[in-house]
Amino acid sequence: MDLEVVPMARMHTRRKGESGSKRPSTLRVPEWMEKEKDAQWVENQVIELAKAGNTPSMIGQILRDQYGIPLVRVITGKRIMDILRENDLERRVPEDLRNMIAKAATLRRHMEENKTDYVSKRGLQLVESKIHRLSKYYRKKRVLPADWKYSPDQAAVLLR
Repeated sequence: MDLEVVPMARMHTRRKGESGSKRPSTLRVPEWMEKEKDAQWVENQVIELAKAGNTPSMIGQILRDQYGIPLVRVITGKRIMDILRENDLERRVPEDLRNMIAKAATLRRHMEENKTDYVSKRGLQLVESKIHRLSKYYRKKRVLPADWKYSPDQAAVLLR
């Protein structure tokens, strides 16, 4: 069963986007994987990497690149975020929203030094519109509190 992969369009341009890494095609444990890497070992690695300060996407990349684990969910039956939730290691702000807030904070610092950089000003407007759209989604899904609001002044506090 071949599925055609259609790249998603970028939000603020007319160009097509390109996806990043490809997910494994089958959802079963590969034969070449070492037998000592069972579900409990993988969960312990996820917890250890999270305590070291890694984000969920970085944990997945580290497990893939250094330990040869294609998908945590196939081995453990749980996603990385589920494991982090069970062990109270989940961050207050979701990772994608946190990355957008960090990008906006960087652009704001740049705008303070370069007041006439209108291209960056437009970029900041686009990034902040994405932040508002994403935060609205997370409030609706009850990942964030209903009274959560993004403000550039509080961005540094949110990034902790």
